[in-house]
Amino acid sequence: MKNREIAQRQLQIPSTNDVSLDKLIHLALPVRLTHMGAGERNLPEMACTYDIHPRGGRLLSFRDVKVGDLITVERGRNKSVCRVVWTGDPKSALRGQFTVECVQGNRSPWEDELRQMQEHYLPIVPGQKDHRPSLKNFKKDGQNRRRSPRFSVAGGADLSAIGRESESHVEGQLEQISQHGCMISAGNVLTAGTGLRIALNICDVSVALKGDVKYAAKSRSMGVEFHEIRQGDRPLLDYVLSKLQDPGSDDFADLEVVTEVLPAMAG
Repeated sequence: MKNREIAQRQLQIPSTNDVSLDKLIHLALPVRLTHMGAGERNLPEMACTYDIHPRGGRLLSFRDVKVGDLITVERGRNKSVCRVVWTGDPKSALRGQFTVECVQGNRSPWEDELRQMQEHYLPIVPGQKDHRPSLKNFKKDGQNRRRSPRFSVAGGADLSAIGRESESHVEGQLEQISQHGCMISAGNVLTAGTGLRIALNICDVSVALKGDVKYAAKSRSMGVEFHEIRQGDRPLLDYVLSKLQDPGSDDFADLEVVTEVLPAMAG
């Protein structure tokens, strides 16, 4: 399908798949950018990071930034040459944001901050203090009461089981998503009740969440309920859902809202 091919191509843009979720930190750091266009260096620009990781980060610029551009990023005495690997949709709330990766041989300019920081997660439902699954969200036959629209879409999913002596890791394909959960197909499924760290790559962004498996089917699919979202990723999830709800382009023309009740979906 056309949308699947496009989604798979877009997943390569942020290039954060090889970065541990524990190393993705939502942190606003002042930095200085020097854009190198057409072999020339422009005047430095003061900017700010949205999140950082050992190989790069997501930033904001008021200048026109394109994928493939080289930018020098300075943080104090640390300086790195980075390449732009993703830019936000100029017609969305992500306008002006872009992701960079350090050119081979360059260290990230925020290594000191990464050593001192640990990522934080916030409840997927604001104000919710108890993140344990609520039986009120599910019918007696095990099917959930759908709380928000869910959409069929292609994307990548990286799952890590937590709370066990030996951590399990599963890579799968995102099949459906809503504000509160998703359905994932994989060669190996995890048992219901398994706590998860979740990395979803969809619609040209990556979103990190925590949740658990609510349903595991023999057809190699899992229904996952979200409990927490990485601090700073709420706008990204909202961006994804808005793109799916109102495609507005050929890239997402054949996405559809799923209205039937599916026991494998958690949200």
